[in-house]
Amino acid sequence: MRRPLPTQGGATGTRQFKGEDKFFKDTLMKQQNRCPWARNGLAIRYHDEEWGVPVHDDVRWFEFITLEGAQAGLSWDTILRKRENYRSAFAGFDPARVAKFGEKKIASLLGDAGIVRNRLKIVSAVGNAKAFIAVQKEFGSFDEYIWGLNGGRVRINAWRAMKEVPARTAESDAISKDLLARGFRFVGSTICYAMMQATGLVNDHLVDCERYKAVKRLK
Repeated sequence: MRRPLPTQGGATGTRQFKGEDKFFKDTLMKQQNRCPWARNGLAIRYHDEEWGVPVHDDVRWFEFITLEGAQAGLSWDTILRKRENYRSAFAGFDPARVAKFGEKKIASLLGDAGIVRNRLKIVSAVGNAKAFIAVQKEFGSFDEYIWGLNGGRVRINAWRAMKEVPARTAESDAISKDLLARGFRFVGSTICYAMMQATGLVNDHLVDCERYKAVKRLK
């Protein structure tokens, strides 16, 4: 399971939002019981506000597919710090617009230091946008499709330690296989399981985390 590195600030020294240091200190004081991978201000905010909350918006789905694919081989902290740059570079994560990116746009993105400048990942994001649109046409929405693959419900686990949490499951294997068959790339089982955790297809907050029960009530 891939998690943000326990650092604050990162190699670039950039901040995702103003007051990150204050948020980091304040939230540590307010909430001590959280999943141990959230160890810096940006990761804590992501954990406390987003991670594990069920997603039902197609733009958000495409955002996570793009970001999780970009993260392959890197830390999630790195991607969180580049997230707003990705939003700008990839047309607000609008799959219809990204699907139209041509070689000129791809070349421009390869020169954008605000994102991961990996040609395979950038090209795959464009291809994934086209595959995403095809799924929308077939199922009415990507949300309908992906939740259907997950049995139409949140899978709730009861892990007590990080060492118990798997990197992949039979469900992520199945989702990965279906996505690959539909032309998606950078959607291996481990990447898919990280996406399932992030988007609430599965609740993998540890049981003693204060977010566990709050997320458990969501659908």
